[in-house]
Amino acid sequence: MNAPAVETREIVLEGQRLVYTLKRSVRKTLGLRIDQRGVTVGVPVRVGLRDVETFIRSHAAWVIEKLRTRPVPVLQPAFEPVDGATIPFLGDAWHLRIGRGNNRVLWHETGPEPVLELALRAGGDARLLLLRGLQQKGLALFRNRVEEFCLRIGRPLPAVGLSNARTRWGSCSTRSGIRLHWRLIHLPLGLIDYVVAHEVAHLVEMNHSPRFWSVVESLYPDYAAARKALRQAGASLPHI
Repeated sequence: MNAPAVETREIVLEGQRLVYTLKRSVRKTLGLRIDQRGVTVGVPVRVGLRDVETFIRSHAAWVIEKLRTRPVPVLQPAFEPVDGATIPFLGDAWHLRIGRGNNRVLWHETGPEPVLELALRAGGDARLLLLRGLQQKGLALFRNRVEEFCLRIGRPLPAVGLSNARTRWGSCSTRSGIRLHWRLIHLPLGLIDYVVAHEVAHLVEMNHSPRFWSVVESLYPDYAAARKALRQAGASLPHI
């Protein structure tokens, strides 16, 4: 049986138990990455676990120091959907209006400022209604953008769904199609398109090889700048 492409494993380094993500791909060398999500070890497909652990231990001092000195992520407080609050939608600030109705989300784009109205029935949950409205808008938009990028590379439109993954903006699978994190709907369309281009490129290359990045570049030439902007923007999105 082949080893899974991505798995979570543990190792003890200098007396400390370390959880890391092991990613296997068509790369030729072993590599380590440490970011706000933790430790990721990238290895060629056929490298055994013993060699992986030997590689990690050879960099133990560096790993421990990097983990000790990395910045502590600033957690955004939970968003409170109250009358007059603002929420980002496609990169613009929309003002919330809490009204009465039959649990509908109304989008008012005309006027001096865009307004997202939550027409709540008595006892309704503003947070759940807001979440539903954003996800409905997101799914419709994401399907449209995936279809656009698929047309550019001559691929049929796969199934498109939403995700709520902790560490990934999107995923592509031959079984489930493309799934995109619903919170992308907060971001400008340009950044959404980068994530879509990335996942659509996986329909051609199911890896992160140079050929894959060549497909991404053909779909989204300025992808390097978008990757950087996405990391920065993602940290400031509201938590609903």
